[in-house]
Parts: sequence; C-alpha cells; structure tokens
Amino acid sequence: MKNIIKNHFKNSINTKKKILNLQKYLSILKMSKIAAEKIEKGGKILLCGNGGSAADAQHLAAELLVRLKPANPRKGLPAIALSLDISTLTACSNDFGFDKVYERSLESLANTEDILIAITTSGNSKNILNAMKKARKMKILVFGFLGLDGGKALKYCDESFLVPSNVTAHIQESHITAGHALMECIEENLFSSGFLKKNSN
Repeated sequence: MKNIIKNHFKNSINTKKKILNLQKYLSILKMSKIAAEKIEKGGKILLCGNGGSAADAQHLAAELLVRLKPANPRKGLPAIALSLDISTLTACSNDFGFDKVYERSLESLANTEDILIAITTSGNSKNILNAMKKARKMKILVFGFLGLDGGKALKYCDESFLVPSNVTAHIQESHITAGHALMECIEENLFSSGFLKKNSN
C-alpha cells in the first residue's frame, strides 16, 4: 500500500516536471493576459468540464468570484462554472440530451467579451466539444485545459494547456495546479493595470 501511495506522488511529480521541461506552462501566461484584458472590458470567465473536471471548473470559478489569497483582498471577479445549476443540467439533459447542456447555457449567458475555459482530460467529450463549437460561432475565445495530444478539442482552442500524460488522475492534478497559476496571473495582471486595488474588497 505504501508503494501505491509513493508511486502516485512520484508519477504526479514527474508529470509536472515534464510540463516545466517542455515549457507547456507558457500558454498560461498568454491566457492570463488575454483574460485580464477581457475582464477589464466587462467580460467574464465561463468554465465547463465533466466529473473531476467539473469540480475543477467550480473550484477555479470560486477563486475569481471570492478570492485567491487572503493577503490580496480585492473585489470579486466575474466567473461562472456552467455545471452549477442542477435544474438546468437535468432539464436540458431531459429535453435536448446531455451533449447539449453546456452549449445551451453558453448560448444563453455568454457574450463576445467572455472566455470559455473548457477542461477535458480526453479532449473528446461531446458536451465540451459542442460548447467549444458554439463559442467559436459566437466569436468567444476558447481556452482548453487538455491532456496528452488534446484530442478533438485542440482544434477549437485559441490557447491550450496540454498535460503530457495519458493518466487521467495526473492530468487533473496538473490542471488544477495550472488553474491556480492562471487565476493568480490574471489577478496580478489586473493589479498591475490598476483595474484591481488591494484592500478594496
């Protein structure tokens, strides 16, 4: 049992080392700058995913809506995890099918100053792909948090963060690390531009 635990940590660390060595993290810098500019123009961040990735979407939305660091109190920033409303999810699944749940919400809530962050380890989830396609039609930028080669989702991304692994757990662990880094960089960009002021929550 100890080996299972130790191996999991070792493999997770090795995946993150690959991200650093291959400089996969550089896309986060681009994403943060673009996202900060969109927020300054009145845009918001919309996030979607399935299973653990849905939990990551909610987690990261909360980091913007509430706060990221106690040392940096500031006003809330606009973010929506599209998986939050169980009534909408079940109604859409029942009436149109589960493949449409994020596409429908995006169509109803998003505008051209927004950004969709699509989180999918496989890159092939139909409901995520449909949301990404809808975002493209609506001229909304799409950021993808993906695994390995990105799957079908890669071609719908304006920017993407790819985790060089085919192990779902390690992809998700890297996604949340990258997500925290992205949110911190967005916050720092907004502090630097003067859009946010510390101690102004």
